This record gives sequence, structure tokens and C-alpha cells, in this order.
Amino acid sequence: MASLVTVFGGSGFLGRNAVRALAKAGYRIRVAVRYPNQAEYLPPMGSVGQIQLMKCNVLDQDAVARACQGADAVVNLVGILAPAGGQGFDDVHVAAVGNIAMAAKAAGARTLVHVSSLGADPEAESHYAKTKGEGEKLLREEFSNATILRPSLLAGPDDDFFNKFAALARMLPMLPLIGGGHTKFQPAFVGDVADAIVKCVSDTATKGKTYELGGPGTYSFKELMQLVLQETGRSRPLVPVPFWLASIKAMFLQFLPGKLLTPDQVTSLKTDNLVSPNALTFKDLGIMPDSIEAILPAYLWRFRPRGEYDEAVRERVTGSP
Repeated sequence: MASLVTVFGGSGFLGRNAVRALAKAGYRIRVAVRYPNQAEYLPPMGSVGQIQLMKCNVLDQDAVARACQGADAVVNLVGILAPAGGQGFDDVHVAAVGNIAMAAKAAGARTLVHVSSLGADPEAESHYAKTKGEGEKLLREEFSNATILRPSLLAGPDDDFFNKFAALARMLPMLPLIGGGHTKFQPAFVGDVADAIVKCVSDTATKGKTYELGGPGTYSFKELMQLVLQETGRSRPLVPVPFWLASIKAMFLQFLPGKLLTPDQVTSLKTDNLVSPNALTFKDLGIMPDSIEAILPAYLWRFRPRGEYDEAVRERVTGSP
């Protein structure tokens, strides 16, 4: 019988890609989510009975323990970009990590893969990065040989970054460059990070190690905005916005639906999001990551003025103008 993997946070952007990759690799998967009715698209990703949903609040120790029962491996993908649903950074990035680590250990799971974030640091100025770092520290205390993955900004059909700015380029007469647009990133394809999760679940040599997962290219925030405009076929001025002014605007924008921008996100943008020089990376997992230039055209075309009827899109798909 195939090994059972319990996945926490399997209904999120990275989560659904990880569940699909684990199913393809032949694992049985128990997806522990807060709202199973919002994750009913997951079971069809596998064969009948291969993927099962289970209601679980990661702040409920008993529920987390039940979710881990009988699991050979546990994967934690739970994370938030801004406080929501009555749960804050400390709840999701620290307390929940401790609950999952303790439950996985008590259940006898041989492997625990924890997805953190590039830049996680208990001393970070950003509350997001700070709690991610505190969660990693607690994880090591409770499950010392857990594998930690720190992905950079993720790109993919349902991502929260490139889709957001592509939509803004469609509605706004300009795009803002927070802090002048100098912050650097190494965006990674979500499918590559999902493959890294599968690798860490299956390969015992990854136990106890930390991997920083960035794509092959380094880009400034400004260069990423230029890529978005290029792929959406739009021309918009890029307007520098000082951090202090962005922070003031974020105080109001955080209350809009979707939390367009929060003060903590502005703080995060003051620090480059790059892989450390001596870190273990995709290469150490045997994965050759895709560039975002190869990924973005596959889904940002829908933000072009003529969508699928745009000549550039038709030529790329059919090979003829």
C-alpha cells in the first residue's frame, strides 16, 4: 500500500500544486484544511480514494493530532500573507507549526517537510519574516530532523503577485514602484517547488536540512513590473513611491477586499528576497528550475487587451500570425 502523506494547507496556491505532484508520485494523501467544502477540487487530482479531505483547524491540537495519525510523512504548507479570518502571523506561522511538529512526532511520522519563506529570520523587521523565522526555530526544537524549504516569490497560473499586478495594469493608468522598485527577487515556478516537496518526502537524505528555493534569474521589483507589462501587452508609466508614502497608503489599502497592500508588506520590500550564497538549493535536490520568462506567457496572456485573440498570443500558440 502506498505511503500516507498528511498535507496541511493543501488548498492554497502552493498546496494544490503539491497535492497534484504527490498524487502523481503515487502517494495516498490526507489533506487537512480548515474548510473542506472549499477544497473539493482536490480529490479529482488523483485516482478514486487517493486524496481525502479532512476538516482541521491547525490551532486545535486534538484536530492536528487526528490528522497526523497513521501518516508516514507530514507536509506543512500553512501560511498567510496578512492576518485574516481571526488568525494572525503568530497563530499560523508559530503556534500552528508547533502543533504540527508535536503531532507528527507523536504519530511516528518518519518525515516532516515544512515550507517556510526566503528571508525567514527571528530578528527580521517585518512581522511576516520574523514569525516565519520563529516558526522554524520552534520546529527544530520539536522535530529536529524536519526538512525546511524556503521558497522565494512564487509564479504560476493562480499566483498572488504577477496576476495582481497584471490586473492592476488593466485598471490603473500607472503602476507603483514601492521604494523606487529596487528590491531584488528570485521568483520560482510553483511547479518546481511542488517537485521539491515530493523529493523531500521521498528522499531521507534531505532530513534535517534547509533548502532555499529561488529561480534561475534575479530581478528588481521594477524589472518584474516591466515583465508584467510586456506579457500583458500594455504600456503604463512606472511611478516610484517612497517607502514612507507607501506605508501611509498601506494603512488604508489593508482594509480593502483582498488586502491590496499592508504596512508589513511595505516593510518586507525593504529587504532583498534572494537565496543566500552558501545555501542548499534546487540544484542539490536534482531540480533544474524554470525561468519566469518561460512561465509567465502561459497565463498572463488573458490580461492582454484582446486576450486569446491577441496576435502575439495566437502566434505563440499556433505558430502562425
